[in-house]
Amino acid sequence: MKIASWNVNSLNVRFPHVIEWLNKNQPDILCLQETKQDNDKFPHSDFKSLDWYSYHNGQKTYNGVSIISKKPLTDISLNIDGFEDIQSRLIAGTYEDKNKKIRIISAYIPNGQSLDSDKFVYKKNWLMHFCKLLKSLKKDYENIILTGDFNIAPEDIDCHDPVIWIGKNLVSDIERDYFQKILKLGFTDSFRYLNPDSIEFSWWDYRIPLKRNLGMRIDHILTTDSLLENLKKAYIDKQPRTIERPSDHAPVISEFS
Repeated sequence: MKIASWNVNSLNVRFPHVIEWLNKNQPDILCLQETKQDNDKFPHSDFKSLDWYSYHNGQKTYNGVSIISKKPLTDISLNIDGFEDIQSRLIAGTYEDKNKKIRIISAYIPNGQSLDSDKFVYKKNWLMHFCKLLKSLKKDYENIILTGDFNIAPEDIDCHDPVIWIGKNLVSDIERDYFQKILKLGFTDSFRYLNPDSIEFSWWDYRIPLKRNLGMRIDHILTTDSLLENLKKAYIDKQPRTIERPSDHAPVISEFS
């Protein structure tokens, strides 16, 4: 089973990139973030014509998450139960692989902007409710794969220059503590598990030439420990970041036997 996560930063703009990537890489699941589309604008028919199933939780101009799958998903759910939120940041569905049911989550965690902003207060509140949701899901599902743009670089190794980011969002102790809380619920960072010393990134600022590699690893695929023995590969595909009019993020991929 191959699962990927990609913040496409507007599916309207990057739809051809997504189709090309799907055809070339043939994942079983592709989770998208920042589709930036209303649900009635999402290209379900285009995906269907190419034999992909698609599920979307969107809104105009901002946010939006999706799951593209080779097989139909069941029990689709949107957003976080018990948390009133006008922003579309989460979608989940159940994928069945060789009689094993796996809960798939595509999440777009708030950026937070700066530590003294209202947006950071919203990020903390969102993460608090997200942790409650994951704790509840663990009671119902043995196997969960959590994907998305977390807007958190978990460790200094995940940031091109930790010193210049001190006191900024994405790397604060508060955000990293929430990432650790998620891991302690019974999840493992698939990339770091298989690549303990690799310095690789999934996001680079548009304003800085990519060749300088001043990036951060903020896109993640986390898996419940029940699936760890099946985890064989975890990597970042930087090629889509090099094409014309790319997203500022690259796909992250994990492969399971």
